[in-house]
Formats: sequence, C-alpha cells, structure tokens
Amino acid sequence: MKLAVVGGGSTYTPELVDGFARLRDALPVTELVLADPAEDRLELVGGLARRMLARAGHPAAVTTTGDLDAAVADADAVLLQLRVGGQAARERDETWPLECGCVGQETTGAGGLAKALRTVPVVLDIAERVRRANPGAWIIDFTNPVGIVTRALLNEGHRAVGLCNVAIGLQRKFAALLEVEPGEVHLDHVGLNHLTWELGVRLGGPRGRDVLPGLLARHGAAIAADLRLPEPLLHRLGAVPSYYLRYFYTHDEVVAEMRDRPPRAAEVAAMERGLLEMYADPALDTKPELLAKRGGAYYSEAAVALAAALLGGGTGGTGGAGGTGGGAQVVNVRNDGTLPFLPDDAVVEVPAAVSPAGAEPLPVPPLDPLHTGLISAVTAYEHLALDAALRGGRDRVFAALLAHPLVGRYALAEKLTDRLLAHNREYLAWA
Repeated sequence: MKLAVVGGGSTYTPELVDGFARLRDALPVTELVLADPAEDRLELVGGLARRMLARAGHPAAVTTTGDLDAAVADADAVLLQLRVGGQAARERDETWPLECGCVGQETTGAGGLAKALRTVPVVLDIAERVRRANPGAWIIDFTNPVGIVTRALLNEGHRAVGLCNVAIGLQRKFAALLEVEPGEVHLDHVGLNHLTWELGVRLGGPRGRDVLPGLLARHGAAIAADLRLPEPLLHRLGAVPSYYLRYFYTHDEVVAEMRDRPPRAAEVAAMERGLLEMYADPALDTKPELLAKRGGAYYSEAAVALAAALLGGGTGGTGGAGGTGGGAQVVNVRNDGTLPFLPDDAVVEVPAAVSPAGAEPLPVPPLDPLHTGLISAVTAYEHLALDAALRGGRDRVFAALLAHPLVGRYALAEKLTDRLLAHNREYLAWA
C-alpha cells in the first residue's frame, strides 16, 4: 500500500508517521512518499520518519521528493496538508483583519477567505495530477479551510474526503472525563468544518444513552475553560460548540485578546524552528513532546482510521478513531440532504459510515434555528468564497466578505477586500 503526503515537509508529519507506526494492523503501509518543494525541511522530516519507523520495526520504505507527479504515481491515497505561502502568509492573515476590527484567523473570517483564495487553485491542480496518475486513488484533505477545499474537490468529481481533528479531540476529552475508552463515545457532531456543535455524547454507539447533560452539569466549567468560552453559554446552548465558535460568540473579546499578543503564526514559526532543529538530530527516533503544542492533536489516529476505511480496512479502523465511536467517523462530505436546509452540494461535517465506496453521512439530530441560521449563513459565504477562488475578481471577493457573518457591513467589506488583495497579489493569478 502506497501513501503520498503532499506537504510532507510539514512539522506535523512525524505525528502522522507515529500513527502509521502504532496502527500498522489497521493500515499496512508499505511505501510512504513525502512530497514538498522545501527540500531542506523535507530531508529533515524524512530522516526522522525513517528513524521512527525503524524504531517501531515497521517495514515501510520512506522516500522524499519535490516531484509531485512521481510522488502520487500509483499511490492508493494522497493526504493533503499544504500551506500556500507558509507561516509568513498565515501571519498576514492573522494581522491585517485586526486593522479593521475583525478577528485575524487563518480559517475563518477575512483571513480564512485569503487562505481559501490561495489554496483552492493549488489543491485542484494537485488533484488533477492525482487523477491522471491513478483515477482510483483517494484524496484525504487536511488542508484548511477544509470545508471549502473539500467542496472544490467534490465539485470537480474527485474522490475526496475532508478531515479535521476537532471531533476526535473532543471525543478523547469526553472519554477521559467519563473514564471510558474513546471507542465507547459517540458524538452527535453536526455543522460545517470549524462550525460544529456536539448535540449529544452517547455511550455505546449512535443510539446509546446521551450523557451530555451530566457532563455539562459536572464538568461544564472545565469544558468551557478548555474552549475559552463562557460556561453559562454552554448550559444555555445545551451543547458543546467547537473552539472555533468563540470567534462568533465572543468576537469582540477575541479581537481584544489578539491585539494584545503576537500573532499565533509567529509563535508557531518559532516552534517550527525548534522542531526542525530537533528533527536534525540523528539520535531522535520518536516524535518530540514539543510537537503536541504545534496543534493537530490526534491527527494521526483520525487520518489512519479514515485511510484504512477508504482502502478496505473497515469502517472503524482504530476503534472509532474518527471521533464518533461506534464504527463511524466524523468527516467533511457532500451534504446530499443530510442537513435539509442546505444545498446538496454543500459540504458538511458529520458522522459518516466510511468504506472503499466513500463516506455516507449518517442521520443527525434535528437542529433548531440557533444552529441552522449560522450554518446557512456560513454555507452561503463558502459558496461565494469558492466562486471567488475559482473565477477571481475583486467583486467576488467583496461579495464573499459581505456575506460572512463576521463582516456583513458594506464599508468594512470594502476595507477588508482592499487589504486582502494587497497582501495576496503574488498568489492570485487574476489580481
């Protein structure tokens, strides 16, 4: 089984390799190709990957290359974890929206739109190369903004599934609070990528007993603190929102916080420099503890479970490691009526049964207007954002920003459009 990782020079990659090593029975990888144009990073990461697999006694061969076509040739699955523009572009995404009083963040708001505009054309080019090399290969997208990128891939007919680690992270946290194995915890996880709520936490499967009310009663303060949201909000919602909903529910407070500290990208860039220095040590053959602070917790378990299911290893390859338990996995998939108030071609993040035939969304609990209103608004924004990414034009960028619930005002959308274009012209062929 050959897997290719596009963006293989990422400091995330050892987390992924650690999963391949630990979960070899679920996903018997024989060849791992790391592809990245950054040759210096790639060699450091590739060297550590080889040492990690050797330490685990894993037989997979690891190769590194800057040749994308060679990397994806004959690959059974291709994992996308690229960042167009690197941390420098991310730092800009987190900075210029603040000049207009808006959240500066790389996956939502104006910064998220900028990332989508840079990313979608590159990902679609990669996907076409994958299709030419092996039409049967699966594309697993971990590249943000996952919802928009996955929608672009699916609209072009690619065999693609989007993946995020929010659900699996919450599953693990709830399991620890409940003192049970993660595979026993099923989440009623509903929404869009980075715009989701846990409407239920069930023990023993999708129809198991909902223990969310008790979790909130006993551990509401700890859960709220972890999400950096007010505890009364969780009780009033009767649900656990994803961390990213703090940008909507506490927007002004978050903007004030962001203005008082350096951009997250600067912190991550410094962390990456430290990690790469560690990776260069020929004696290092395990993922360093510092990597846990980089983000992407449980990425490897979710990625291995999804790849295993898509490639014939079963629907719950690692005991519900996709983040739901009960043999289901939370993925980003075409809506097709799952949320009846959205268009069929919208991409939703919900539990799904995954097999070599693809990801089939499972039924989800009914949503009330508190959820449907925001989901509908952000879906409309994502539609306009994808249109801008595919066809370009200042007016399309403006329309996407005007539609976004975190913008929504004419003068503000105009200012943000000007700044977005000024900071991203080198990545936009039409600008």
